[in-house]
Amino acid sequence: MMKKNIRLIGKNITKLILNNKVFKCQIGKNGKIPFYKKKEGDLCTPMGSWTLESIFFRKDRINFLKTNKSLKTKVKKISKFCGWCDDIKNPNYNKYIKINKAKRKKFCNYESLHREDNAYDLIVVINFNIKPIIKGKGSAIFLHCSFTDARPTKGCIAIDKKNLLYLCRNLNSKSKIQI
Repeated sequence: MMKKNIRLIGKNITKLILNNKVFKCQIGKNGKIPFYKKKEGDLCTPMGSWTLESIFFRKDRINFLKTNKSLKTKVKKISKFCGWCDDIKNPNYNKYIKINKAKRKKFCNYESLHREDNAYDLIVVINFNIKPIIKGKGSAIFLHCSFTDARPTKGCIAIDKKNLLYLCRNLNSKSKIQI
């Protein structure tokens, strides 16, 4: 199986490249930073070469998500009960979590994956600070849809939804993102 790697280039005008196709993208508000300097909340995108962990999508906003067969088990649907823990005091830090009404009140700080805007209609989880998870090193580093105003992210990489759909169709289980 041939690797399909994604490269992220540029400092001010950032571009993402796959199969010699170039896509404009947004990164963290404070730019890229070496992965060993990354900290929770620093608004930086961690540099390095990362595998892609899983893919989440909103079925109510994306009718059909076509991916390589090797990724089928990594695709998950987003519901209103999906979240990502960014609470460094919680044992679920930097992990996908299910939220229920009782847990919402005092469970932990988390980012909801079911958003009003379209930014999380499609998410590819970047395998940063996953194995092992180091508390405070950064959480919820995703490749997701651009904001309508193309503003910078809090550390993720964002591209246009149609281009992210193209990427998902062309990735496989060996794909990496080079930041």
